[in-house]
Amino acid sequence: MTGYASEPVPTVQFGGREDVLDLGWGHPHPAALPVRQWAEAGRAAMDRYGPAALTYGHSAGPGPLIEWLRHRLGQCDALIPRPDQVFVTAGASHGLDLVSALLCRPGDTVLVDSPTYHLALRVLADREVGLRAAPVDGEGIDPDATGDLIGRVHREGGRVPMVYLVPTFNNPSGRSLSAARRAALVAVARRAGTVLVEDDTYRELAYDGPAPPSLFSLDDSGPVARIGSFAKTVAPGLRLGWVTGSAELVRALRLRGSVDSGGGVNHTTALAMAEFARAGGYERHLSGIRDRYRAQRDALIGAVRRELPDVGYDPPAGGWFLWLCLPQPRGGTALLPHAEAHGMSYLPGTPFFVTGAGHRFLRLSFSLFGPELLAEAVRRLAAAYRSDAFQRDPAAGPDG
Repeated sequence: MTGYASEPVPTVQFGGREDVLDLGWGHPHPAALPVRQWAEAGRAAMDRYGPAALTYGHSAGPGPLIEWLRHRLGQCDALIPRPDQVFVTAGASHGLDLVSALLCRPGDTVLVDSPTYHLALRVLADREVGLRAAPVDGEGIDPDATGDLIGRVHREGGRVPMVYLVPTFNNPSGRSLSAARRAALVAVARRAGTVLVEDDTYRELAYDGPAPPSLFSLDDSGPVARIGSFAKTVAPGLRLGWVTGSAELVRALRLRGSVDSGGGVNHTTALAMAEFARAGGYERHLSGIRDRYRAQRDALIGAVRRELPDVGYDPPAGGWFLWLCLPQPRGGTALLPHAEAHGMSYLPGTPFFVTGAGHRFLRLSFSLFGPELLAEAVRRLAAAYRSDAFQRDPAAGPDG
């Protein structure tokens, strides 16, 4: 008897609750994952590169992927990076972890947008820095006020090595920073000696026209480090992404011990991605998932418009998320248990702020479910919202 039968089965991936339509997960629809096409790309990479696909790679990433990626960024953005400005990572979170480790020291101040990607805050907290909200207004991050805040920290003897933001199809709000503010923010960073760490994960998921030019494309000489990923455009399980930045920053990333000793990052998967792209698979796949996610976005917005007419939102032009604002001051927080009692769930707004704000908001993801299930989830949310239990819940605060 080996005893293996009594041991737990290893978990393959997260498990959702079968009785709850959970719109809190920013995960792809299963039908949007290119299972067959990726298997073909993996075989093509083995055929083309042979043993070289399975041994150590170049520290910055394999040349075939970097060359394709440079030109792809030139098509979907306003600048083709130079070869020495691209570094291949194991996804966006890995890129943020590497860049923040390079830039930050314990005790530094890091400024973040509000609202912003909640799990990035956890990555940054690992650096033992102080997280502070950059000044924002109705148009997003305020460049002049942010520059003033950086100046105050400097005068107090502190350092502000980086500002983290998702300026294009923001997670969670879906909004994009205006062209004027992008230019002004880059100028502020240049003067202050601070690096803007631009999370550009959703650039290719644009549904109503091209995404705006990246911060990196406005000045590639040093004030911006741009993070990208194939998690949303191909599959998160690849754990594959990139950083574009100055040649000095990329060189410093290449020389980090974990990178140099490992022969680059995710070498075999990166070569499979190069084959997937070379054969046209990436472009065909991206076109299909844009159509899918556009339809899912429209279904979610249509359901919210019908079922929750007094809830505020801005239709997102890209990305995966719809950001709702409830009339009650603490409505987004208080509604969650009522929603789950009605068979749906979401992420409340508070994790997306470092200030403790955001109780009025909630984030719905339209990526994981098709139109019919999205509409049903909103019907359940609306039933919870209209229920006497929620309307009388003192935790929501008074209307206003």
